[in-house]
Amino acid sequence: MYCQYTDKAFYISCQLTDKMEELIYSQNPWWEWENWETRDRDLRKYNESRVKWRPSWIDKISLEPFSMNIVMGPRQVGKTTGVKLLISELLKGRSSESIFYFSCDLASDAKELRNVLNFYRRFKERNGVKSSVIFLDEVTGLEGWWRIVKGYVDLGLLERDVLVLLGSASFRFKGFSEAFPGRRGMGRTVEVLPLSFPEYAKVRGVELRISEYSRILSTFDEYLETGGFPRSINGDERFSEDLIASIEMDSVKAGRNPKLLRLIAKSIIEKAPSAISFNSIAGDLGISHNTVHDYVRLMEDMFLLGVAYLKEDGKILYRREKKIFIRDPFLAISLSKLLGADLSRAALLEWVVQEHVLREFGEVYFWRNGLEVDVISGKLKVEVKAGKPHRRYPRDVTVLSEEDIPAFLLNLRR
Repeated sequence: MYCQYTDKAFYISCQLTDKMEELIYSQNPWWEWENWETRDRDLRKYNESRVKWRPSWIDKISLEPFSMNIVMGPRQVGKTTGVKLLISELLKGRSSESIFYFSCDLASDAKELRNVLNFYRRFKERNGVKSSVIFLDEVTGLEGWWRIVKGYVDLGLLERDVLVLLGSASFRFKGFSEAFPGRRGMGRTVEVLPLSFPEYAKVRGVELRISEYSRILSTFDEYLETGGFPRSINGDERFSEDLIASIEMDSVKAGRNPKLLRLIAKSIIEKAPSAISFNSIAGDLGISHNTVHDYVRLMEDMFLLGVAYLKEDGKILYRREKKIFIRDPFLAISLSKLLGADLSRAALLEWVVQEHVLREFGEVYFWRNGLEVDVISGKLKVEVKAGKPHRRYPRDVTVLSEEDIPAFLLNLRR
């Protein structure tokens, strides 16, 4: 296929091979088939899952033109399946031709992405589509993709459309979510994370009542093993291997050494739950503290790690020791097994509490002055103890035993 046209002095050429055009049609089966859900691999796997749920994050996507939405989260968290479920719902009130999905993993470069978008632009014209919803999956995997998108927005070629851009770490560590000032219309940034414990309990059908607390405790034990990824919840034995492989692939794309990333992650696991410095990790590995900082920041941007900084007298002490936590229990266990690192129960419990406070309050710190308080956010002060505390804490500090943690997480509110 070949096409060319001029729009507002912007010359666009479009050349698509027959194979690429065939791939486009195969990714948009609703254009040709009423029962397209049975032909879609992602929805087939979803429907075959033992435990499945409608993700609430899809309701946060703005569907009013013009919107440029950015959906980001770790690999394997279910972003693609979520948008396929959204597409299924949208098709109940829209023409099939007004929905376009394209996985950018299939494009060789940004130029081919431009050609794909041009193809759909002409497809819309032929079918009389005035307004559409365009999903570009894993768009951040294409070098220079943002120039193509920015060009379309600046020319007003998408002013009647909704754009949903899906990606993982690159949105954060390359700053793409802030790369379109004044160009996103009513679009939103949506973070997709593994299920929290309250979300996990809900999809498992557990009644969140104190009278059912023994069931809640057993469900919490299950959560500590499976975490909140769809495949881990459904007991996929290959998921651990696939998850680690996807992390290493993202690290390579970011220009980092996956072997060094492993070593730094192992040091973090083995030192937890103690507060640590970048210098202590650097000394163990014979590298600079700046390198450790760089890799920790990368793992933060990949949604793998969170960092709780020391906070004293209202001041955040970024240069002092910090508590680094892995954000999902299954990820923590998978990394510890792969790396041959001992993961303590105390660390896992503290990490779960830190992650939930981070999600609810948007920040998490710790405090130390004779006593150490693991989790601080606003007026909230929490100490996590796997066993019984050996000392008394101030009255404004909530001390959580392992049995207290599930109730604390279920009732945590901003």
